[in-house]
Amino acid sequence: MTDKAIYLAVNGTLMRGLALNGNLLKAKAMFVEETTTAPIYRLWSIQDRHPAMVRVAEGGKAIAVEIWAVPPVGVCAILLQEPPGLCIGKVVLANNEVVLGVLGEPFLCEDQREITEWESWRAYTENEKVKSNS
Repeated sequence: MTDKAIYLAVNGTLMRGLALNGNLLKAKAMFVEETTTAPIYRLWSIQDRHPAMVRVAEGGKAIAVEIWAVPPVGVCAILLQEPPGLCIGKVVLANNEVVLGVLGEPFLCEDQREITEWESWRAYTENEKVKSNS
């Protein structure tokens, strides 16, 4: 068994400064970089609480993600604290590197608002704040 960190792509409330970022910090994860995925994902808002990113065969876009280096034992701890319907899977980054990342199960997105056009959870939530404040 190795203690080598695992790169984890996060696209929602685990990101720096957001509601569940403390889960990454408790797991002793270290921020690596901001980047985007390959343009093969779609993004949904799940009751405006968190996003769900799903890989698609057509109509995808590049989605903003943060890459974190997480100790192997921390990956399990983080996943267990994620909302129901989110899971760990392989995510293709813009540079074609493949890392583990947080994805949504397709059933979770049924009857939810698609937010792919914003290309990030932050952009979507900032837009919604602007709309609700006007």
